[in-house]
Amino acid sequence: MSPWSMFKSADVLVKAVMIGLAFASLLTWTIFIAKMIEMTVIQRKLRNALKKISDSRSLAEAQFALGAKGNVLSSLLAAAMREARLSAGISSDAGIKERAASSFSEIVRAEARRIRLGMGLLATIGATSPFVGLFGTVWGIMNSFIGISKSQTTNLAVVAPGIAEALLATAIGLVAAIPAVIIYNHFSRVTKGYLELVGRASGAAGRLLSRDLDRTHVGGSHSRAAAE
Repeated sequence: MSPWSMFKSADVLVKAVMIGLAFASLLTWTIFIAKMIEMTVIQRKLRNALKKISDSRSLAEAQFALGAKGNVLSSLLAAAMREARLSAGISSDAGIKERAASSFSEIVRAEARRIRLGMGLLATIGATSPFVGLFGTVWGIMNSFIGISKSQTTNLAVVAPGIAEALLATAIGLVAAIPAVIIYNHFSRVTKGYLELVGRASGAAGRLLSRDLDRTHVGGSHSRAAAE
C-alpha cells in the first residue's frame, strides 16, 4: 500500500482533509521562502542605511546621505524634519521632541505590523493542522468500523486498509504543522532582531533632531549677542 493508493481509496471527507492539509503545507513553505528573502533584504538595507548616517551632523545631511531610498529610516528622518518644520517658532524643545517621538512610535508600529504579515497564518497552521488531521483520522476509522460491521469480519487484511487511510490524515497533519511551528519560531526571532534595528533607527533620528534643535538655539543666541 502506497500513500497515493491510500489517498485514492479514502473517503471523500478524508480526501478533502488531506488536500486541505497539503495546501496548508504549501502555504507554509511559500511564506518561508518569501519571508526569508524579505527579511534578508530589509535587514541588509537598514544596516547599510544606519552606517551611511552614522557621521551625519543634521537631519538634512542624513537625508542627503540616504538619497531617495525608501525604507523605515527615511520615514523616520522625514517625520523628524516635518515636525521640526511644523513646530518652527515654538520655543519648547521638549514638546517638539515629544511630538516627534509620537510620530516615530507610529512608524515603528506600522513597520512591525507590516513585517509580521504571514506570521498569523503560520501560527494558525501550526496550531490547527494536527487537529484537522485527527478529525480526518477519526472520520476514517469510524467508516472502517462501519465497514467491519457490514462485512461481519475482523480479518486484519479487510480492516487494515481503511485504518491506514485514516491514519494517513494524521501523518499529513503533522507534516503540515511541524514545519509551520519551526518556521514561525524562527521568524519570531528574526523579526525581533529587525525591530531592534528599527529601534536603533528611531533613536538615530531622535538624536539628529535634538542636535538640530540645539544648533538652532546656539545660532539664535549668537545672532542676539552680535546684535547687542
